[in-house]
Amino acid sequence: MIGIFDSGVGGLTVAKECLRQLPEYDLVYFGDTARTPYGNKSRDAIIKYALEDADFLIKKGAKLLIVACNTVSALAYDVLKEKYPNVPIFEVITPAVNEALAGTKNHRIGVIGTRATVQSGIYERKLKEAKDVFVESRACPLFVPLIEENWIKHPELKIIARRYLSAFRDHNIDTLILGCTHYPLIKDVIAQRIGKRVRMVDSATALAGKIKKYLEANPEIAGKLGKTGNSEFYVSDLTEQCQCIANRALGKNIKFHQV
Repeated sequence: MIGIFDSGVGGLTVAKECLRQLPEYDLVYFGDTARTPYGNKSRDAIIKYALEDADFLIKKGAKLLIVACNTVSALAYDVLKEKYPNVPIFEVITPAVNEALAGTKNHRIGVIGTRATVQSGIYERKLKEAKDVFVESRACPLFVPLIEENWIKHPELKIIARRYLSAFRDHNIDTLILGCTHYPLIKDVIAQRIGKRVRMVDSATALAGKIKKYLEANPEIAGKLGKTGNSEFYVSDLTEQCQCIANRALGKNIKFHQV
């Protein structure tokens, strides 16, 4: 079983792509909606939550883990790898970095994410280690709670997006990394504020493709994963808003189990 976790329902953008590219594999998803967002928490709290999330999925039978949360990927990925040395663990940052570097024409890249992700500097480090690029990063701390509250169509979101993203116009970026798996859910709003000529990158497609290649190259791991096409979805707090966003993210009605 493939296990995916996020601080809320944003990680379902990753789950959707995994279901598309890896439809034969069983999947279990956990969204920690009771404690979302992670991006304004301390590093110690984020690590604690990440370990609890991973423990839950492994107890459910996950033999491969996807950290569908940029904040956890930035601050707790190494801790997870150390805690579970025999479990393949994939994070969302590296695929987004690689896609951004492959697509930029003028080598000027923007990054938006939670406060914790941006403050970690992980995107800048990975981008600049690979290529001589200009990077401008901005924290957008209100996006996740607004998305989780299903305020996607509210005018307040557009006003906040304009304020967060206006500075990027002065830096002539041609690529914007959506450094949070929630952000693809408001891609249209972001596109209106960032401009048509800026290409947006989210890691879901590249990450699912990377896992697919990994499983093809590692049949001993693939053989441990169930292949009935069954999917289970869990959250730590189930609300009407959460269910609505989840259905929109996956393009179909799903049943959540609250734990």
